[in-house]
Amino acid sequence: MSGVGLENACPDVRDEPDGIVRLEIHGDVTDDRARALVGVLRRMAESGREVLVLADARHTGAIPASARKAAAEELRSVRLDAVAIVGAGFSLRVVVTLLSKGVHLLTGKPYPQQFFMTEDEARAWLLAQRDALRARRRSVP
Repeated sequence: MSGVGLENACPDVRDEPDGIVRLEIHGDVTDDRARALVGVLRRMAESGREVLVLADARHTGAIPASARKAAAEELRSVRLDAVAIVGAGFSLRVVVTLLSKGVHLLTGKPYPQQFFMTEDEARAWLLAQRDALRARRRSVP
């Protein structure tokens, strides 16, 4: 994140050496926390970089309706190139899927999203998404 001046911007977000943005939430997601997380992703997207998110959901607590609404409102204007979610239980998968579909309905812009059991699988998928994105950009005149 140092390339976009986001050091210490949000303790839940870390930039990995391979360009993947690691999001790891311990505990419940409040409205302010949801806005802060999306704000970091927005600044990354605005910098022009690829936004490939590896969300580790293994320690994520509750996401109340108000936090889901706050995230959806903020996500409407953020470009996410791909999101891989690791370790999400059934209820979190439902919440994330509904949030994603809601943003898609509001913006008309889907983004690749997948759930994974392991971080290695998620990282491999994100890197493949990155390669495909770069190939598409190279092929556009």
